[in-house]
Amino acid sequence: MYVTLLLSVAIVLICVLLLGIRIFFTKGGRFPDTHVGHNKAMKERGIKCAQTQDYQERKKKNFLDLIDSK
Repeated sequence: MYVTLLLSVAIVLICVLLLGIRIFFTKGGRFPDTHVGHNKAMKERGIKCAQTQDYQERKKKNFLDLIDSK
């Protein structure tokens, strides 16, 4: 039982270290930004994140604003 637990913890630790080599061991290493709103290609296509789109729709005041956006 303990051998299996220790082996599992060791495997998970090795996997985390291998996945984070560039982040943990380089100066200024950081996780990549995967947010849709910060992606240049998505901005060029006019695609925004769901939270931003929801916020913009909630700001509209009347029915004609909703019709004009589509």
